Amino acid sequence: MLIELSVKTDEREEFIDITARVREAVHQMGLTEGVITVYVPHTTAAVTINENADPDVVHDVLYALDKAFPNDHRFRHTEGNSTAHIKSSVIGTSVQVIVHQGRLVLGTWQGIYFCEFDGPRHRSLFITGLSSAPVA
Repeated sequence: MLIELSVKTDEREEFIDITARVREAVHQMGLTEGVITVYVPHTTAAVTINENADPDVVHDVLYALDKAFPNDHRFRHTEGNSTAHIKSSVIGTSVQVIVHQGRLVLGTWQGIYFCEFDGPRHRSLFITGLSSAPVA
């Protein structure tokens, strides 16, 4: 089963916690044992797993990405969003999460984030799952 979720972003760069929406998708799939993949089909967005207890972590990650990949007048891409493409490539466009007893196997402080690097926009992400449960 493939589930598509839409995400509306409001800022040029932001991380949106999508953990609850991914949990709901796992429930909709009826997946009890296996692994899910969360995939973002955009070249200026990404998905990652990181701490979701302290919002300062998201701030710090975005700050560090800006320091590591500043906008540079020597970039040649005519749309002017080369840093968004670079950040998407570095963070990545998919994550996998184990599902056990119908629940996402995440650490105590972990959440799944949609990462916007060229917003605001309306985006999509896809979730699919593979079951490892024995077939009766």
